[in-house]
Amino acid sequence: MMTEFLTYDLKVAVLIAVFYLFYRLMLARETFHHVNRLVLLLTAVASYVLPLCVITIHETVTIQRTANVAVGAWQAEAAVEQPAMPLWQIVLPILFIIGVALTLCHTFWSLFRIIRLIKHSEQLPQEDGTIICVTGNAALSPFSWMHYIVMNRSDYETNDATVLAHERGHISLRHSWDLILVDTLTALQWFNPAMWMLRSDLRAIHEYEADAAVLSQGINARQYQYLLITKAAGIGGYSLVNGISHSTLKNRINMMLHTKSSRRSLLKLLALIPIVAIALAVNAEKVVDVRYDGPQKQITKKGKKNATINMGDNKTIVVVETDETKAEMPETPTAEGTFEPVHGDVFDVVEEMPQYPGGAEALLEFLNHNVQYPEEAEKAGIQGRVIATFVVEKDGSVSNAKVVKSVDPLLDAEALRVISAMPKWKPGKQNGKVVRVKYTVPLSFRFDGGREAVEDHICEEDGSIVEMDVEMEKSRVVRPLFIVDGQIMDGKKVYSINPKTIERFYMQDGPEAVEKYGEKAKEGVVIITLKKS
Repeated sequence: MMTEFLTYDLKVAVLIAVFYLFYRLMLARETFHHVNRLVLLLTAVASYVLPLCVITIHETVTIQRTANVAVGAWQAEAAVEQPAMPLWQIVLPILFIIGVALTLCHTFWSLFRIIRLIKHSEQLPQEDGTIICVTGNAALSPFSWMHYIVMNRSDYETNDATVLAHERGHISLRHSWDLILVDTLTALQWFNPAMWMLRSDLRAIHEYEADAAVLSQGINARQYQYLLITKAAGIGGYSLVNGISHSTLKNRINMMLHTKSSRRSLLKLLALIPIVAIALAVNAEKVVDVRYDGPQKQITKKGKKNATINMGDNKTIVVVETDETKAEMPETPTAEGTFEPVHGDVFDVVEEMPQYPGGAEALLEFLNHNVQYPEEAEKAGIQGRVIATFVVEKDGSVSNAKVVKSVDPLLDAEALRVISAMPKWKPGKQNGKVVRVKYTVPLSFRFDGGREAVEDHICEEDGSIVEMDVEMEKSRVVRPLFIVDGQIMDGKKVYSINPKTIERFYMQDGPEAVEKYGEKAKEGVVIITLKKS
């Protein structure tokens, strides 16, 4: 969850940098202060919103259903403990949270100081709704916050209309709310230099607007500039207030002398359109609407049903089902008996098995609608049962998909493709702790009519199994130990078992199998439970 948020925050950082670069190149020297202020505020907010806006691009693909895939009984076993989380995934979130906390602490400390200063000052309400707060600190420069104007007693007794006009300008334009918003956004972007520069430029725009409000009252510009110079040396240190600052003084004087920009310069705002469009395009998802034509064997259900499957990498398949279908549902695996550890934290079964989102019906629908019979295999008349395994990780993702009983590379690859495309599961638990769980699934590839279905077998005639690892691009022939209904059985006899008579099918290999079943299981063990007649 934290990694996903940091990815989102990084997207926000990129957008803020792009929007701020646009402002600096296009608008920073223009005198449209109110427009510039809106651009900075709206682009800052938009940077947080755009990564959440996902536009779906639909593409309809019609597939002729000529073959079907049957899903056998599912079995599971606990897998080896997941490797430790990479160090950077631990360090980065901690550093990010520390940065957010320090930035917010600075903001709240400034707010606390402002409130304390106002509370301990002499408050003098004015007819326009503002309140002048007079303090005894002679070195304090005048500033405003919300509807308060804070100044030292000397400035108050001088009763300089120019100073009051400047601060009332800040109040009437509600600059304090801008600062609260931007400081909050900055807390989440404390690592982004563009955000800090945006924050600084927004403060400068506030001063430009207040200066314009003063000059609009007919006050002499040179006298006002001299006042700014004399007041800028005072102490400040309040990040949430608007006051006379020495850091922006030169730019403010230059802006007062700057010729007003032509209204044609506002056309530069049109450059924002392609920036927003590109941001939306980069974050868009391609959605393929797959429509299946023709009946699907073993299916007898009425009505229309749509399903959306997340394929990862910004790809989604939306299945639009128009056939009359009803499928037999495989039972969710259940754990029976006691739970005794086989090796360390590894168990044969777990108390809470992983669950596919939406349950067994959704899982079967996903498989039936996403497994596509390879065209080359269909032309060659290749059929059979592929037995594959995969691991449901602690975060629910599917990994380590591999074929443990191969029929043909074409069918093997299709089985692995569909398994790898599964969305995240609800992970399994043992003793309240999330664990990795290994699943075994048989997929039978058959043709719909017109051809005689070939007989399928659990193993080869000599009792061997071809175990294929597509990721490693290698395969090997193994002769596992077969246990049928609790009794050891020769592989040649297992070959003659009809797969339709099997109720449960469970595979285990590695040191755990040897430790539990002895040296005979050094190449793995296959445990089969037949249906009761």
